[in-house]
Parts: sequence; C-alpha cells; structure tokens
Amino acid sequence: MADDQPHPLHATQFGDEDGSTVLVLLHGFGGTHRIWQAVIDALLAECSYLSILAYDLPGHGENLDAPGAGPPKRGAELIAADLKRRGIERYHLAGHSMGGAIATLIACAEPDPVASLTLVAPGGFGPEIAIDVLKLFAEAATADDLRQCLSRMSGPGADISDEDIEALVAMRKRPGQVPMLQRIADTMTRDGKQGQLPAKWLEKLAMPVALIWGTEDTILPYDQTQNAPGNFTLHTVDGAGHMLPEESPSRVAQVIAEAVR
Repeated sequence: MADDQPHPLHATQFGDEDGSTVLVLLHGFGGTHRIWQAVIDALLAECSYLSILAYDLPGHGENLDAPGAGPPKRGAELIAADLKRRGIERYHLAGHSMGGAIATLIACAEPDPVASLTLVAPGGFGPEIAIDVLKLFAEAATADDLRQCLSRMSGPGADISDEDIEALVAMRKRPGQVPMLQRIADTMTRDGKQGQLPAKWLEKLAMPVALIWGTEDTILPYDQTQNAPGNFTLHTVDGAGHMLPEESPSRVAQVIAEAVR
C-alpha cells in the first residue's frame, strides 16, 4: 500500500490521547466523523482507556482536498499512510458503509497492525446498492433535503437529530464539497452495481472480524451478510436501517467494545 502522502490527514481525537489501545473510526459516504459521536460517548463510558481517532474520509469535510480522494482504494492508502505517519503500530479498526469497505481494504492490504475489524453495514459485500438514493444524498445541501435522504436511508421511525443535520449542512457549505460527493457517487457503480470485495481476500483475514447489519437496510440489503466468510461474527439489528451509528449507537458501541477487549 502506498505511503507517499504529501500532507497529513485530519482526524479528531477522543478519549485518552496517550492510551495504548487505539481505535480508528471511518464514517460512510457523504458524512463526517461526527456520525460517531453517540457511539464514542457510549464507548468512553465503558472503555475510558481508549484512544479514539475519528477520520473524515478523504474527499469529505476536513479532508476534502486529500490528494486523489474518491475511490475507496485510494482512501485506504491515505488513511494507512497517515496512521504510519502518526507512529501508530497497532490499532482496532471500525468502518460504516463506504468506510467499512475502506477499513476492509486496509485490513486486507496491511493486516499486521489491525488488532480487530468491525464492519457496520459495509460496502463491497454484494452488487446491490441504492445508488439513486446516494446520488440524491450527494447533491443534498439544505436541511430539508438532507433530512429526506436520511429518512430514506434509516429504518422506520428512526430519530434524525437536528445536530446531525446541522453538521451535514455545514460540511456541504465547504467550497467544492458537493461536486466532490457527486463525483464519488458517479464512480460507485458500473451498470447499477457496486464493486465487490473478492471472497479470497475476506477469507484470509485472520484478525477477529465483527459484522453488524440492520434488517431494514434500504441502501445495502441485509442479505449481503450471506457473502461474509463463516469466521466473521454477525450481529443483526432487527428493524434498523443503514445509518446504524446514529440509529443504534449503543448496539454499535457494544460490538466495538467486545472487539477491543
């Protein structure tokens, strides 16, 4: 994996800055590290020793201008290189949606530093993807449009907080952010299907891998869990949609806490 990074990536630090147990969080397409806030709060209440690094994905938020940002493979290269730059030799890794695909690519390319892998409704586990909704999410910039998109991406009755909406509105006010999201969305599929992570890559992952998925996911259908290797531990969230870090933060935190122990 490339390590020729011209400048550092931004990541927000939570918890014990000097902690020996490092957790890296990667959000999904169109979001920022702020989607993890409720998960982080729950984790630190139980695991105060954690040192948490929550990245904005390359092409998003504080890392909008990361070089070559867009494709998951490049995102994986940039984040792995940044972790090396920080001198972090061992870390637990968790990713949601597109961030889950990037986390998997990091673990496949450089497995030794990855102590555990937690995948929250990750991309790349099957060809089906609701790309029409994601393209609407990419171009959404107003609070009303973003709320409508998140409603379609979440399970029935999910509560979408004003704070979540405000964070997404602020992100999209960055010059060039919406066009970047539109470009990324345009590369997500070919003939309406997303690229799949090769089964032989997944089967070689030797670290503990937890997979958590909502049964009412309208973006990446729950039955894609059938494509995971048998050694992955599956956690099912009945009635939840795609936005699990915001819909079911305590359950996501529980799964990650089990992994980092």
